[in-house]
Formats: sequence, C-alpha cells, structure tokens
Amino acid sequence: MEEDHRQSLRRARLRLVQELQVEPLWELLLHQEIFTPDMIEEIQKAGTRRDQARQLVIDLQTRGKRALPAFIWCLQETGQNDLAALLSAGGDQPQLHPADLKPVEIHPHSKPRDPRITTSGNLPFPVQELNERRQKPSRDITATRGSVEENTRRNAETVYVLRTDPCGYCLIINNVNFSSASGLSSRAGSDVDCEKLEKRFRSLHFEVLTRRDLKAQETVAELQSLATRDHSSLDCCLVVLLSHGCQPPVLSLQASHIQFPGGIYGTDGRSIAVEKIVSYFNGTHCPSLRGKPKLFFIQACGGEKKDRGFEVDSDPSAVESDASPIQVPAGGSDQTDAVASLPTPSDILVSYSTFPGFVSWRNKCTGSWYVETLDHVLEQYAHSEDLLNMLLRVANAVSAKGEYKQMPGCFNFLRKRFFFTAK
Repeated sequence: MEEDHRQSLRRARLRLVQELQVEPLWELLLHQEIFTPDMIEEIQKAGTRRDQARQLVIDLQTRGKRALPAFIWCLQETGQNDLAALLSAGGDQPQLHPADLKPVEIHPHSKPRDPRITTSGNLPFPVQELNERRQKPSRDITATRGSVEENTRRNAETVYVLRTDPCGYCLIINNVNFSSASGLSSRAGSDVDCEKLEKRFRSLHFEVLTRRDLKAQETVAELQSLATRDHSSLDCCLVVLLSHGCQPPVLSLQASHIQFPGGIYGTDGRSIAVEKIVSYFNGTHCPSLRGKPKLFFIQACGGEKKDRGFEVDSDPSAVESDASPIQVPAGGSDQTDAVASLPTPSDILVSYSTFPGFVSWRNKCTGSWYVETLDHVLEQYAHSEDLLNMLLRVANAVSAKGEYKQMPGCFNFLRKRFFFTAK
C-alpha cells in the first residue's frame, strides 16, 4: 500500500474502530481478493467488533496499492457511506475501473458459504458465493472452531495481546552531559546506546520519543507528560532511562519497603527514585494503561560496589562506570524521591542493567554492556521468545563480560507473558 493510503487509514482509525460494521464486509473483501479466507478468519479471532475493526485496519495496510480503493468501494456497497467519504477525503484515491472490480453475481441456488466466514445472513444484497476451491478448505474448520476459539481465549489469558501499530510509546531519556556543579562526568558512549535502542524499538512497532540531557525536574515533566497521554488505543508503554544512577539512602521505614530500588540523576545532579518514576504509570495515575504492560529499562548504576568475580581477558581502559557518589540534597527537598510508594503493582516490569548496589559498565566506543547485549538479543529472539526469557539471555551474556563483573536483573510484576511484535 502506498504511504498516503496508509496515512488516510491511520487518520481515520479512531472512527473506523468506533463505527465500522465488519460483518457485511467479509465476502466482499474476499470477492475483491483483498484478503484470503485464512486472513479473514484470523481477523475474526481478534474478539469483539471493535477488536476486529482495529485488526482489519492494521492488516489492510499490508494488502497492496488497490486495497484502499477496494475497501472504500466495499464500504459504499454495504451502506457505510460516511466512513467511505472519510477515507476518500483523506487523499486523492485512484478510481477503480470496471476491470478492477469483480461483479457481484446473484446465484439463487448457490453453494454453501465458506464455513470459516461468519455472517448474520442479512447482507444488504445477495453476494457471489466463493468458488469451488475456497469452498473446500484443507481442514474441517467447522469441527475445530470451538477448539480454536478456546485456544485463542486461553492464550489471551496468559499472553498480552499486541494488535495496534504502533503498539505503544517508547520514551528514551538519554542523559550524557552533566553540570559541573553536579560533580558527575559525561557519559561517553551513551549516544551509541540511544541510537541502537531507537532503531530497535521502532522495528518492534513502537513510536519512539527521545529526550536528551534533562534536569531532574525536566525528566519528571516528560514522564508525567507521557503518563497523562491517552493510551486507550495502544497496547503497552515502554520507558528507557540512560543516566548516572545511585542507590538512594534509606530515610525511613517506609523507604526500606520500596518495591523498585535505585534512582537516576538528572543533569543537574538531583536524583529521582525509580519507585517514583514507575508510580507515574500505575493504574491510579495512568488509567488508560490499566491492564496493559508497562516496561522500564534502566541503564544506570545501583550503587558503587565493584564485583571482580573471576578473571577474564579484558581491556578496562575504555570502560567507565555509571556509579556516582550518593548525594542527599540540602534541606531534604528531594526526600520524597526516596520514600515514594506505589500501590500494589501490576503489569509492570523494571529491568536493571546491574544488581542493586553495584556499578554498571559502559564502553566509550560501543556503549554499555547491558544495552549492547539487550539490542543483540532482541534482534535475534524478539520474533520467537517472550521478554523474560530474553532478559535471562541478557543476564547470562553480560555476567560473563569484563574484568569487573555485572549482573542485570529485573523486578517483574507482569501478569502474563510478553511478546514483542517483530517485523
């Protein structure tokens, strides 16, 4: 499909999902050879009418340059003229010539309809039945439909379903240069990490938003801005934090029970607790993400400890740490960063580049060990493995690197398995 056609569909997606009556369209779309019976069946498995409409819009964008004008024709033929006009107004649509449209013939004594295509029997007019080849599926779909529907329902109970494109926002905060007053060094190699992750998550169907060199309050503002967006038409959300990090001091009994340890620094040297960052996206503060996976990837230190582990050949001269001295702001104005609490979390995963209390290593030329490995694992396995399994691969690979050791880990409050949508 041409890009202007895709843009027309994307602009109209909200109304299409809200209003599109999909049932009368199936046989017309089949007759125009926009979809095959198997494709129609997969769309019908999406669930409710809205879910089917959303999936139809997504799949339609993959069906060639005549897909949109043929779809508009189908809308007109089924009396959905407002939607047809909406799509036609989105751009100059090429007119389909008679040779492009297959006539719909009336067969008073037609053969049975393909059992995979469910209709209500009240189409606006009789339509041409499927040809002999389509009437003889390779397997007994009618006999197996119950088990297929049951498997689909069961899978939806154990796996997060990503149907939208983009599937969600990905916010990357990349802090490289820090103020002299902060006492924090520049993070050479972080731009390499950022570029890798921008490319990777775009390939995984995220809309990527990148912000660079933010002070602590600017970081908070960006996170809150993302959290207050309407995510109702999206399926997940992802946040990447690349910065210096620390293990905030325990200032109270409440702080000793935080669910997500550690913190990151803004470029002004002021810290933000990971606990506080995650809390912006919980069900209370971000209702449009309730029940949807919220993923956080943090390349920053959890403290200052160095784990020498066992000796391996390495050149440590090009490797830096994201560790920084713990700084408690004067007057305690940022103490809430350390004591912020989160309601019982759900659908949240926080992946840390290092075990709490230890440093996280970064190469000036190739980027951080964690991001470099994460990017490689996603490239190799995102099409086939769930996120937790891939994070185990990351932990195993990173733990074998360098003279000093590093052990990534995660705090997992997901209720289901998460699979990326790989291209």
